[in-house]
Amino acid sequence: MASRRVSSLISRSFISSSSLLSLRGKNRGVHRYSNVAAAAAAALENTITPPVKVEHTQLLIGGKFIDAASGKTFPTLDPRTGEVIAQVAEGDVADVNRAVLAARKAFDQGPWPRMTAYERSKILFRFADLIEKHNDEIAALESWDNGKPYEQSTKIEVPMVARVFRYYAGWADKIHGMTVPGDGPYQVQTLHEPIGVAGQIIPWNFPLLMLSWKLGPALACGNTIVLKTAEQTPLSALLVGKLLHEAGLPEGVVNIVSGFGATAGAAIASHMDIDKVAFTGSTDVGKIILELASKSNLKAVTLELGGKSPFIVCEDADVDQAVEVAHFALFFNQGQCCCAGSRTFVHESVYDEFVEKAKARAINRAVGDPFKSGIEQGPQVDSEQFKKILKYIKYGIESGATLQTGGEQLGSKGYYIQPTVFSDVKDDMLIATDEIFGPVQTILKFKDLDEVIARANNSRYGLASGVFTRNLNTANRLTRALRVGTVWVNCYDVLDPTIPFGGYKMSGIGREKGIYSLNNYLQVKAVVTALENPAWL
Repeated sequence: MASRRVSSLISRSFISSSSLLSLRGKNRGVHRYSNVAAAAAAALENTITPPVKVEHTQLLIGGKFIDAASGKTFPTLDPRTGEVIAQVAEGDVADVNRAVLAARKAFDQGPWPRMTAYERSKILFRFADLIEKHNDEIAALESWDNGKPYEQSTKIEVPMVARVFRYYAGWADKIHGMTVPGDGPYQVQTLHEPIGVAGQIIPWNFPLLMLSWKLGPALACGNTIVLKTAEQTPLSALLVGKLLHEAGLPEGVVNIVSGFGATAGAAIASHMDIDKVAFTGSTDVGKIILELASKSNLKAVTLELGGKSPFIVCEDADVDQAVEVAHFALFFNQGQCCCAGSRTFVHESVYDEFVEKAKARAINRAVGDPFKSGIEQGPQVDSEQFKKILKYIKYGIESGATLQTGGEQLGSKGYYIQPTVFSDVKDDMLIATDEIFGPVQTILKFKDLDEVIARANNSRYGLASGVFTRNLNTANRLTRALRVGTVWVNCYDVLDPTIPFGGYKMSGIGREKGIYSLNNYLQVKAVVTALENPAWL
């Protein structure tokens, strides 16, 4: 269920490399990777041994690593080769029940919600220190299981995990209610109380970052948690869970269940003793989560879902800079990013120049083993995602878009795809409407602001957008007109812990990160006490 951005198109027939080659003939000007691709493909045949050993593959329940109740395991695979990294305990309904019992006991009877907020903050600060101490080990597990570049994990993502937990550690002792006036002789106050047991389901594209976005505010508010990892990427969370307990987290406060969405994920969403559920993943699965929550105990729900974010390049933009930022906005993390700038709208006056430079930048993107220095793009996470992306490339070609470069598998093993650029894309093409979640840039042409605002907003999604312009009035107009949760102006993917993140429309419910995320894990209670002969009101 937590599988990220899986389209219904997966059920259609898989497109082979040979049939793609026949279709490419329809697209003049396609750059064939030839020598560059051959060299990159040859390098992929010799994989680098990751600098880490897998030590934790069991479920983490009640502070202990234990086998699944059924004894079942499932393989987690290396996206570079498709080979098994490790067998991981397969949690299901019985294990979710065990985890919820542990979390409920920790909340109702344990010390976590009863210790001072300052004591909770100290544990979270110690945990952030341990994340930094084990940075390289955690990053290696993340890249091995997911396929993202090791340098991205070790220099950007794992340090950001520590930063997120420090941010929420700072919030722990600053959460409080208010005293408010009443119309009469009453003492009126509000209490901000932890919501209870939170169920959390995280995706595979940013396993630890999404873990931090959910655990951080929930723990700062004094809750206990049952967290399900994505079946594609269970390893790093288990190591981090061990470090949480090393930092002094009481038993049962955080319980980690690896398993599949249809069993463990559904059990969390429908559990009668879970008070709140948070999910990051596809819009289709988000609907299921919402339905299960409503049909069970009407638990509170926050959802961070799909996107098809517009990246708008205006006529006054610095084209070279816009090309680089648009490239990053789409191709970062192998294109497996919910807020990816996946509809690149370019003003007609600079369109041709932009397309040529975007094509050149994609050709020069370094694709290869994620453990090799200097690599920008690793493999897609698994065969399902790999096949889905190649299908969308086929649809783009068949619908009449111009394939400028890429469009094929790179190498003979693993899930590598060449960076792909389409031009002459129309709004009704599948590659312009659906979330591809891969390294496929679609470039559309526009004439004026009224037109691009209408077209950018003509989507069921509303997660994020980018605006590239030197004109302050243009920037202000677009930021207010775009129906999205985040607008980046002359930048992209700035995701500091202080900045709220979430979407309009079918991109989700609620916000993660920043002060707004605390509301997801708190109940507000009003306390009204009658006053006898008050000196003042």
